[in-house]
Amino acid sequence: MSFAPRHWPRLPIAILLLSAVGCSDSDEPAAPAVPSPSARAITFCKALHKELPATVDGLDRRKTDPASDFTAVWGDPGVQLRCGVPRPDVLTPGSEHYNPTADSVDVNGVGWLLEKQDDGYRFTTTLRKAFVEVTVPSKYAPEVNPLTDLAEAVQKTIPSGI
Repeated sequence: MSFAPRHWPRLPIAILLLSAVGCSDSDEPAAPAVPSPSARAITFCKALHKELPATVDGLDRRKTDPASDFTAVWGDPGVQLRCGVPRPDVLTPGSEHYNPTADSVDVNGVGWLLEKQDDGYRFTTTLRKAFVEVTVPSKYAPEVNPLTDLAEAVQKTIPSGI
């Protein structure tokens, strides 16, 4: 993960004002793709949904469209959670992308696979009976911070094991 300070170019105020016209309104619901969990994962994901915190890394939870027990979003741009996603290929023995030494991190007792994305990181739980994916935009670097607020809910609702 990169912790380098960001340097923004200086732009004339008119350009900044014009670009703001196309910005989305924070009151609009976020739209993470709704996963299709296995029958076994549905129960765990619904329990997780009920335990998710109102804030993550100081960001307020937002409505999602479509509303789902398998997704949640905090902030704008959104920290997105999806429960019941498929096992990542990198964690699947026999997959062409399988990597038993893939980068991972333990946050408050929950193991997460970490994958660098174009704008931030995607974290997916490991060694749990349902896979939970959290995508964190680079705006919230260090991107691992939201996981500290999610760990308790994951531990409480999604048992260890595969």
